[in-house]
Amino acid sequence: MTGEQSRELREVAAHAYIYGFPLVFNLEQVDRYVREGVGASPAAPFNTFSHSRTLAGPADTFVTINNDTLYSMGPIDLSVGPVALHVPDTAGRYYVLQFVDAWTDNFAYVGHRATGTAAGDYLLVPPGWSGEAQTGTTVIAFPTTVGSIVGRWACVGDADLPVVHALQDATTLTPLDPDARPAGLPAPDPGVDADLLFLEKLRLWSQAFPPAPRDWELQDSLARIGIGQEGRSPYADADAETADALRAGLEAGANNLDTALKHGSSPQVNGWTLTLHAFDYNLDYFEVGALDDPRFTITDPKLRIIERAAAAKGGLWGNHAYEAAYIMTYLDDQGAQLTGAHTYTLRLDPTPPVGAFWSITMYSVPDFYLVDNPVDRYSIGDRTPGIVYDDDGALTITISHTAPDDPTARANWLPAPAGEFRPVLRMYEPDDSVLEQRYVVPAITRT
Repeated sequence: MTGEQSRELREVAAHAYIYGFPLVFNLEQVDRYVREGVGASPAAPFNTFSHSRTLAGPADTFVTINNDTLYSMGPIDLSVGPVALHVPDTAGRYYVLQFVDAWTDNFAYVGHRATGTAAGDYLLVPPGWSGEAQTGTTVIAFPTTVGSIVGRWACVGDADLPVVHALQDATTLTPLDPDARPAGLPAPDPGVDADLLFLEKLRLWSQAFPPAPRDWELQDSLARIGIGQEGRSPYADADAETADALRAGLEAGANNLDTALKHGSSPQVNGWTLTLHAFDYNLDYFEVGALDDPRFTITDPKLRIIERAAAAKGGLWGNHAYEAAYIMTYLDDQGAQLTGAHTYTLRLDPTPPVGAFWSITMYSVPDFYLVDNPVDRYSIGDRTPGIVYDDDGALTITISHTAPDDPTARANWLPAPAGEFRPVLRMYEPDDSVLEQRYVVPAITRT
C-alpha cells in the first residue's frame, strides 16, 4: 500500500466515523435496553416498554440523562408489522413520547404539547406500509424498521411516584401479529477486531436501516472502506496495513467529534452553549407532533452531519427545542473550565419562561453522567422543594463540591463533583423568548 492509499483510507474512515456515529451509538443503546437495561430501567424486549420507577441517579450511566422525569423506553422493531400504541389520560400532567429512528431523527411526538393529555390510540407502521388504521387511530410511519420511543413523565418526587407508575402501566404496545418475532439488529462478524467493530456495525446497520435518500450519496462515498459491502465482513481478514489505516482514521474521527462537541456551531452567550438547534438535522420525516418548520432546520449539508453526530454523543435522544430547550456550559464568568475546586453562583432574574417547567442538572465531564453527592440532589429547578427566592423574585443558585454553610445557599445548592463538570439547563415547552434568544441566562460566577 502506498502512502497516498493509506492517507485516503484514513480520511474516508474519519468521515465514516462522523457520518455513522449516530446510527452506531444509538443502536448500541437500543441493544443495551433490549438485553440488559440501563441503571434503574430494566431490560425490555422489542415492542415493549422499559419503565424506570425512580428518578434517575448516578447509577443510571446514560449520557445526559435527566432527573426531572421518569423514563419509559420503548425499543421498537416493526419487522413484525404494525404495533398499536395506547396512551392514557394524564389529566393535564406533562409527558412526552418522543419517536426516534435508527439515525436519531426525531420524527414524531405524542404528549402534552403535541397532542394534549387525553387518552389516545396510535398505530406504528414500518416504511412502505400501505394498510388502513381503525377509525380514531392515528398512524405514525417509522422511517426505519427499528427505532425508539423515549417517554418522559413529569414527577415531582417520591410522593408522586404511584400516580406516574399507574400512567406508565396504562401505556401499552401491542403488535397486531402476536406470533411474529422481531428480526432485531444484524449481528457483527465475531472475527472483527474490537477496534474495527464500529465499521462493521456501520456496514451492517446502514444496510438494514437505510438513511434518508438525501444521504445515500454520502454513504456510497464510503464504499472504499467497505461500507455497503454485503456478505462476509471485509474487516475480519483485513491486512495489517489496511487495518492500521482504518484504526487511525477512526481515531481521527473520534477526535474531530470531540472538538465539534466543545466548539460546534451553536452560539455561545455568557459561556452557555445555546443548543437550540442541535436536533434540527431531520429534514425528511414529519409525523404527528413534529414541526416541519424552517426555524428548526439545518440547511448546510456538511454542518447537518456534524451536528447530528455531536448531538448523539453529547445528548442522545434529546428533544427538539420546541419541546424542550437545552443549553449547557463548561465555563465560568472568567472563561475557565468549571470545576469542583471552586464555588460558583448563578442568579436567574427572571427564572426561565416556560409552559411546563425548568431545571438545571449537574453532569460529570467527560462522561456526562449524574454526579453522586451526600444529599442526593442531581438537579434544581422550579419544582425543587425548599428553594428560597430573592426578595425581587430572582433565584440565586450556589454550585460547589462542598455544601455551603449559609442556610439559604444550602437550600439552593446544586452539588458538583470534585473535578470538572457541565451543567445543563432544560426548559420544557419554552417560551418564544427562549427560542428567539431574547431570554438571556447570565454567566456562572466564580465566587
